[in-house]
Amino acid sequence: MKHDAPHTLDLFAPEDSALPLRDQLRAWQTQGLLRPLDIAWMQFVHTHHPSAPDCVLLASALLAHVESRGHSCLPLADLVAAPQRLLAWDSSTHPDITAQWRQLPTLLDAWLQALQHCPLVRVVGRDADSGQPMVLTPHPSAPKLYLRRYWHYERAVAQHILQRCRATPDPSTATNIDPPTIRHWLDRLFPSQPSPATENADCDWQKLACALALRGRLTLITGGPGTGKTYTAARLLALLFATAAQPEQLRVALAAPTGKAAARLKQSIDQALLGLHTSIGQDVDIAALVQRTGAARTLHSLLQLRPGQASTITPLEVDVLIVDEASMVHLAMMATLLQALPPQARLIILGDKDQLASVEAGAVLGDLCQGAEGGHYHPDTVAFAQAAAGQTIPAALRDPHGSALAQSTVMLRHSRRFGGPIGQLALAVNRGDARAAQQVLDTCADGSLAYHRSGRTEAIWRTALSSDQPSYHDYLHALHAGPQGDHTLWVKQVLQAFERFRLLCAVREGDWGVTGLNTAIERELIARKRLVKDGPWYAGRPVMVTRNDSALGVFNGDIGITLPSPDGLLRVYFLDGDQLRSVGVARLAHIETAFAMTVHKSQGSEFTHAALVLPAYGGSVLGRELVYTGITRAKAQCTVFTQHPKVLAQALAQPTQRHSGLLEFFDS
Repeated sequence: MKHDAPHTLDLFAPEDSALPLRDQLRAWQTQGLLRPLDIAWMQFVHTHHPSAPDCVLLASALLAHVESRGHSCLPLADLVAAPQRLLAWDSSTHPDITAQWRQLPTLLDAWLQALQHCPLVRVVGRDADSGQPMVLTPHPSAPKLYLRRYWHYERAVAQHILQRCRATPDPSTATNIDPPTIRHWLDRLFPSQPSPATENADCDWQKLACALALRGRLTLITGGPGTGKTYTAARLLALLFATAAQPEQLRVALAAPTGKAAARLKQSIDQALLGLHTSIGQDVDIAALVQRTGAARTLHSLLQLRPGQASTITPLEVDVLIVDEASMVHLAMMATLLQALPPQARLIILGDKDQLASVEAGAVLGDLCQGAEGGHYHPDTVAFAQAAAGQTIPAALRDPHGSALAQSTVMLRHSRRFGGPIGQLALAVNRGDARAAQQVLDTCADGSLAYHRSGRTEAIWRTALSSDQPSYHDYLHALHAGPQGDHTLWVKQVLQAFERFRLLCAVREGDWGVTGLNTAIERELIARKRLVKDGPWYAGRPVMVTRNDSALGVFNGDIGITLPSPDGLLRVYFLDGDQLRSVGVARLAHIETAFAMTVHKSQGSEFTHAALVLPAYGGSVLGRELVYTGITRAKAQCTVFTQHPKVLAQALAQPTQRHSGLLEFFDS
């Protein structure tokens, strides 16, 4: 089959002379376009395959490069036809890209033939696995080049997911799963649902998710903020507890990618479970179930992974595992988790498919939930939903050819938090509708949204310190009030006040980035004499942990406030739910000031007022998912700052794309 990908770069620049390829790659490294690691990988390939043509050397360097940007593979058709779009390199400022591509084959077939002759490349379907460091999947329309480990990760994730989708429940853990029994318990767990006469008017997706979860060993529950993902998971736990043959032996674990997200998961699950006392408390020991869930843990802690150490997979001793904020779970972590989970255990994955993916390679939740909005429910799933949950799946979401994965996936579609302007803005952003987003921002009348296009950082830190709305003014007021006799209560008040507001940045560097705004706010607070700084550590300094340290009990992303202890020594205090813990400042080596944080780091957190800061030059980082994630961190109020009036529209026009071949493994 011929691949005649047209050469499109001629539109972008005039004829230019090109450097020899390896010199050009090193020039791109000097310009900051490539990493030293990318060049080292290319050199490794050249050393072991001295006759490798330029297209193979270039593909190997760019394969390493795209992995650093979150892609699990290099899509070769895009590389040949539209490299400037794939790489997000500006050919107007880097015309040497155009010149270099003119020296390379213009047909995809030529690239494939060169890669197939490389001894370092394993061609799937042709070659045996003899440890080749790269893998080529010669898909007829979308061939992909992988680093070996990522090909194995994707294959392993797909195999484990498919096995779970097709598996039936273990009789030893749930015997009473006939539809009438499920319906009995669901009607009690969701007592406020419509009466039988009107229950088919609108499908209750929370109730449906609980019913479908009892049919297999995997449930994917996705939905935006306020759609009730953890509320649903808590009721699913109660349902599993009520129908288990031996509920007193049911082993439940809660996990999330970060310490903050794990703490919020535990708090939300416990609150939702304790709220069930009135509906099923007499028949199900809710207190025992709360106790059985134990503390939520980070995935690193759950899997006993240690940075810098060879990972040995320890089998998990659980019957039910709930993983929250799954959009942040990268490909390697998901592969490890699925391998560690016993085959008979139930896995419940929660997350917002539209949020930012992990910083590391892979977008597993986004891939798995790609068809969630369309439902694609098979007739037997439709029948089960009616019998077990009294829910009628809309005709538009039915599909006689629906996949096994679709039958295990439920999208929660009704937000109970975002019914006003913030919700309208989030929906417009998700659609990429810049005009609608702009209209919502311009016409909001209830004060929940504000939009600043001044391009001046003073507007940002003035909002951050305002006394007229939730801001850092609240935490400073609590800080200066002092303990008033109860030190623990005071510390909690300071921490809780700080969590009401946060500056969320798209980038780290520059005046409109994390480092610039942290410096500006700290400087302003010192000038106003709201903070007294006589060294790197001072009372009131907010900090973020940047590296896991299990010995100290702190994890990447944890936020704490530096405060004097009762004996006058400075310690950093952290609050997980109602649990307070502290670490001496001298023991915290990996931290940074945290008046501002990146949107990536904010995932799993909520703030009464979130201020999103969008710089004029954010590159490929500044995309639709980042804006959506930042906006949806706000519970009641959101302020958007843009350095240039066109920034918001440009960001919404740029959806983040993670190149992956995960779903192709489901078809193979």
